[in-house]
Amino acid sequence: MIDLVAFLGNPGVEYALNRHNAGRLLAEKSTRLSCIPWQKKFKGLYTGLDVEGFGGYASGTAGGVSKKVHFLKPETFMNLSGNAVSSAAFFFKLPVENILIVHDELDLALGEVSLKFSGGLNGHNGLRSMRSAFNSVDFWRLRIGIGRPADGDVYKWVLSDFTADESPALDAALAVAEDALTRALVEGAEKLLPEWKKKKAYASF
Repeated sequence: MIDLVAFLGNPGVEYALNRHNAGRLLAEKSTRLSCIPWQKKFKGLYTGLDVEGFGGYASGTAGGVSKKVHFLKPETFMNLSGNAVSSAAFFFKLPVENILIVHDELDLALGEVSLKFSGGLNGHNGLRSMRSAFNSVDFWRLRIGIGRPADGDVYKWVLSDFTADESPALDAALAVAEDALTRALVEGAEKLLPEWKKKKAYASF
């Protein structure tokens, strides 16, 4: 069961289109989340929504009983993301296994999206911060591929902007990620794992 979704990235206009902000871009471009008000709370921008009807689906939970899901865009920098997420989780008394982190993933190509639970951190500073804040890696991840740089300079790569040529692939991946997020909230993330645990390409980019 997912109760809290956090979209990782760095705050500020200078980082808005960085590859490292792929997770945050999902919230910014989501047809459902981009048009609703967010409030400053929990060291970030927060909103809450009933799952019932989310994304056009008919029912939120078994039996049609709606439940509220919390959404957070941390306003801390990436390496302190766990501080914001834990602030919200502790306030709502949510276990770490009910949290889904949306983030960029070097080991997936641009245009690929993957859902997984727990596992390694792959050097991702946002995930490291989550482990530090919760003393656990047992949280859900919705990973949006950004690929690895040809020259091996990961730091420069993640802080570079998506190019105009990459925009169609990025938009397609974000649409797929939004569908995965919606289904995870409505149907349950566990049910999606057989379909989503491996990387998925959805177009010829």
